Amino acid sequence: VIPAHWAQPCTSRKLLVKCRLARRSVSVSSRRGIATAWAVLQLAQLLAAAAKDEQSSRKGGILLSTSRHYKTKPTHGIGRYKHLVKAQEPKKKRGKVEVRPINLGTDYEYGVLNIHLTAYDMALTESYAQYVHNLCNHLSIKVEESYAMPTKTMEVLRLQDQGSKMFLDSVLTTHERVVQISGLSATFAEIFLEIIQSNLPEGVRLSVKEHTEEDFKGRFKARPELEELLAKLN
Repeated sequence: VIPAHWAQPCTSRKLLVKCRLARRSVSVSSRRGIATAWAVLQLAQLLAAAAKDEQSSRKGGILLSTSRHYKTKPTHGIGRYKHLVKAQEPKKKRGKVEVRPINLGTDYEYGVLNIHLTAYDMALTESYAQYVHNLCNHLSIKVEESYAMPTKTMEVLRLQDQGSKMFLDSVLTTHERVVQISGLSATFAEIFLEIIQSNLPEGVRLSVKEHTEEDFKGRFKARPELEELLAKLN
């Protein structure tokens, strides 16, 4: 409340200065009071919102409370994602390779057949093996697997014109690929083999035979050092 004599017009110079100072103090105090009231209002709104959030979180609503329940662990649970990732199955230990039972076939259908492709050029052997594999897929012939046999080398020795001493002339490297098929009908086998033989490139040798246990063992390289140690132990 402003006194009545403050609002009256000031006549003398001293009174004029006093009136101005009094009005300034009143305006400053009123501004401070407004700012304080505004701060109190903002604080009340924040407290009401916090109470509303807490009530909604207790009832199972969408909003969550902003208060930390783990004061000793302020970052507890932040950044966890392992519960979203599927648990990986433990890796199986690789044991010894076991021989699968060989399908001998029936009177109307062949069992497991091995198509052997042999050549001195590795790129040519690989390309033709891929062609045979794609042809089997196109003709709905089941391909069990396609694999490479161990590479074989052969040294060619040449006898001198004069003398009995021999020297190395060349080294021939033989590459072999095997396409293993099954379920080939006896009526279609002749047509299939004729297609393969007609498209056989120059320098590639083709042979087809039934799969045996010896063919499975031939896929692995011999280890003479290990065999010698086993012989000594026995």
